[in-house]
Amino acid sequence: MASVLSLLASGGSLVCCALPALLVAIGAGAALSTLISAAPQLVLLSEYKEAVFLGAGVMLVFTGFMQWRARSLPCPADPALAQTCIRLRRFSLRVYGLSLVIYVAGAFFAFLAPLIL
Repeated sequence: MASVLSLLASGGSLVCCALPALLVAIGAGAALSTLISAAPQLVLLSEYKEAVFLGAGVMLVFTGFMQWRARSLPCPADPALAQTCIRLRRFSLRVYGLSLVIYVAGAFFAFLAPLIL
């Protein structure tokens, strides 16, 4: 559950800040204006991007801690349930990794790309 929340939080940071910066960087200003006219809340989220990224970062740290603690918890003795337990742990770790990648990409486009470009 924590991995899904971290994915949503990092996805929110990507949508609020990184997507508009990417669209401007590649010269798709018309697509950005269409996006903002369809979802004007993005402007409000972009104004508070530091808070959005801080919240997402806190959730990612918490999820990483929960992943670290769960790595050595025992799985059920039943072989079928144990296999499901192992498969879900791997899936959760992949979701967490995807969340980290999205968060880093969002942070790059929100904070570093404007300085470079």
